[in-house]
Amino acid sequence: QVQLVESGGGLVQPGGSLRLSCVASGITFERYTMCWYRQTPGNERDDREWVASICRDGTVILGDSAKGRFTISRDNSKNTVALQMNNLRPEDTAVYYCGARDVTAYWGQGTQVTVSS
Repeated sequence: QVQLVESGGGLVQPGGSLRLSCVASGITFERYTMCWYRQTPGNERDDREWVASICRDGTVILGDSAKGRFTISRDNSKNTVALQMNNLRPEDTAVYYCGARDVTAYWGQGTQVTVSS
């Protein structure tokens, strides 16, 4: 059974930082491109915004919203992918989802990030 479990979300003030983590099980982790998406209130699942990806070879690709503020990393020995988010803004408020993409895609249940003073 494939499971992706996110953690690290919470409430943070504008300008603050959060580190999201995702632990995967049931897949050959190193074969997958790992990514983070987010879904803002009122949007449907199909409207999830891609945030960042890290490929099997470690290549990092960041979406426009992440450039200069977020970093993505992976640890294949622990089947984990992390998203370090700095200088957070209220518009970063969303549910953040971890995804594992190869021929098949798997998703976690999401973790809420709220940026508010």
